[in-house]
Amino acid sequence: MSLDSLASWLLVGSLVVLFGVLAVRFSVRSGLPSLLIYLAIGLLLGERFLGVRYDNALLTEILGYAALTVILIEGGITTQWRGVKRSIGPAVSLATFGVLVSVGVVAFAAHAVLGLPWQTALIVGAVLSSTDAAAVFSVLRRVPLPRRVSGILEVESGLNDPPVVILVTLFSLRAAGQGGDGTWLHVAAIALMELAGGLTMGLVIGWLGGRLLKAISGSAATVFAIGVIAVAIMAYGLADLLHLSGFAACYVAALVLGNLDLPHRASFIGLSTALGWLAQIGLFVLLGLLADPKEFVAQLWPAVALGTILLLVARPLSVLLSCGPFRLSWREHAFLSWAGLRGAVPVVLATVPTLVGAPGMMWLFDLVFVLVVIFTLVQAPTLPWVARRLGVIAAHHEVDLAVESTSLDEVGADLLEVSVGPGSHLAGIEISELRLPPKANVSLIVRADTTIVPGSSTLIRRGDRLLVVVPSAHRVATQARLEAVSTSGRLAGWTRGAPASDEVDHSLPPSLPRRLWGRVTRPDA
Repeated sequence: MSLDSLASWLLVGSLVVLFGVLAVRFSVRSGLPSLLIYLAIGLLLGERFLGVRYDNALLTEILGYAALTVILIEGGITTQWRGVKRSIGPAVSLATFGVLVSVGVVAFAAHAVLGLPWQTALIVGAVLSSTDAAAVFSVLRRVPLPRRVSGILEVESGLNDPPVVILVTLFSLRAAGQGGDGTWLHVAAIALMELAGGLTMGLVIGWLGGRLLKAISGSAATVFAIGVIAVAIMAYGLADLLHLSGFAACYVAALVLGNLDLPHRASFIGLSTALGWLAQIGLFVLLGLLADPKEFVAQLWPAVALGTILLLVARPLSVLLSCGPFRLSWREHAFLSWAGLRGAVPVVLATVPTLVGAPGMMWLFDLVFVLVVIFTLVQAPTLPWVARRLGVIAAHHEVDLAVESTSLDEVGADLLEVSVGPGSHLAGIEISELRLPPKANVSLIVRADTTIVPGSSTLIRRGDRLLVVVPSAHRVATQARLEAVSTSGRLAGWTRGAPASDEVDHSLPPSLPRRLWGRVTRPDA
């Protein structure tokens, strides 16, 4: 690249990003995963079609790792600890023990079905064992899942990349004759040490960085947001320099930062989300550029064979064995098995064996590319249908909104969007019966194509989207109250076992007939 060609590259780059932005809208309307559209853009730009020649696997790996870091940071920052803390046990088990089960099953299949040597089969099993954070996070935006299920998928997709990267690197080095003569127990010990060290580094950097940022929170919101992202990236850099897991460090640091009650929350969530989308677009387009469609036909049968085993045997078995002790229902087991989406991570990792000098592994990139495309087409569009058929759709779906038109941070407030699902008990009650914490208000109801400014007697209906403005200090209590009413109805807080909050007004709802007053008692009465 020269200064004279800068304008051309900027023009092409801007057009690619604009197509990527349009692809998001098309993806939402059609149900087709956006990552496939980005891959298609890369293939179209490539040498076989529009003539852009690109074959730099090393640069792809470097930029791929950078993009994955940004995607993991976005996932960590936007994950609420309150929503995932009940999911930590099964998620960690699935991201560690479940990965080993998946590696073993796929490696055995690659050896038995495709006739690959065990060393090569283990590399294939490790490359294919990671679920993709970008794919999972994009699905969670449009499928209203129960908190425990969505939390397992979020945390698993963020935490299973580090052990997989370690395993792929170690297996590839051994295949290239650079891994030493250590036993497999020694390899496992190294992997555990790097993972544990990365998690610890992420906790320390996230907490210290958050305290420092909070002390200088008087800076502009946009500058503060850059600082939050920089702390999470610093966690990756420090961990990697110490030969620890950088991916684990940056994800955990981002998770800590996103849950430290930092100011300017809307700004750094908005920035991390924008950077995450940009990283996805760039990464998938780059992978599409690197791929050669001419090589796909030869890998079609191996990809379908391994993908089928991965989807129908390896993933369900890893979910069953790793999540069995945590008392998940069979429906949740089935959905988690189907929701093990593969994406950019396996494709990027498929370049590692060749780059470290493992012989005869050039075909792996094409096999993984074909497998990811085929099984993303099978799994991603069907996830909402599978969730409905299995009955794991949440009664209501709640997300953070980043609003730039008003500075809610200046008044210490947050904005929540609550979608009222078909099974939610929010439907059929009046706004006043929500009994939200002090100064928390339902400001707007979006119903079909109309908007309603609600009064105290406005009735909530199924399919409504409620915009709730809540003081930051009462955010958790408001979320708990909405969840309680969605689960137990207008009498939540009085009925046995219904969650209650000290910050919620437990006076009787205005619509409760006086003749029932004597029959109603609070749980602590």
